[in-house]
Amino acid sequence: MEDRYSLQAQANSWMIMSSAPFFQGLPETAVESALIHLVTRTHPANQVILLENDWGGSVYFILDGWVKIRTYNLEGKEVTLNILGKGELFGEMAALDEVPRSTDVITLAPTVIGSMPAQDFVKLLQIEPLAGVRLAQLMARRLRQVNRRLRLRESDSQSRVADTLVFLAEGQGKKGQTGTEIPNLPHRELSSLSGLARETVTRVLTRLEKKGLIKRDQDTICIPDLSALERMIV
Repeated sequence: MEDRYSLQAQANSWMIMSSAPFFQGLPETAVESALIHLVTRTHPANQVILLENDWGGSVYFILDGWVKIRTYNLEGKEVTLNILGKGELFGEMAALDEVPRSTDVITLAPTVIGSMPAQDFVKLLQIEPLAGVRLAQLMARRLRQVNRRLRLRESDSQSRVADTLVFLAEGQGKKGQTGTEIPNLPHRELSSLSGLARETVTRVLTRLEKKGLIKRDQDTICIPDLSALERMIV
């Protein structure tokens, strides 16, 4: 049993090191030490992983699947702040601040998540300067994305939907044979991300598809030319 557990722990550590950009370039021995207490779990779709005001005892890495970061506005309406996929991490802010979490995290699909104790994450930041740089880069990228989306709140619906698709492509886009592929999320999630009514999102997606700017199937949206879609944002 012990050998089997050890092999599983090594496999989990390798999955995180190979899939999470945060760890790229860090000394392998330092990463393995940081992940020694890693726990991996599989969650079904639509399961709450974290709740707002929970205390931040762990940092989480997505090994497979998708999650959404959610909060609520003053009227009690759900607002999706971000969609994260394989290789991304969340829960780092509460771990660093030692304060309750500020958002909910819910799976959008069957998802495999590795969790590491917050103290192991903080220790890695303390002993490996590059880990601190990577975290700063991650937070700066997310802040830029939020700022851009806020600036577009007064733009037309086409710009806002196009920007949401570009936002997803930048975070979770995968290069395919015919373009950049992103998950074909339910329209209610795109609605929450863009701040538009679901019916409006559906109309804009149909318009973009007719123009050849996107191609949709059941699981993915393919963007043949990302720069052409970006030019639709005004």
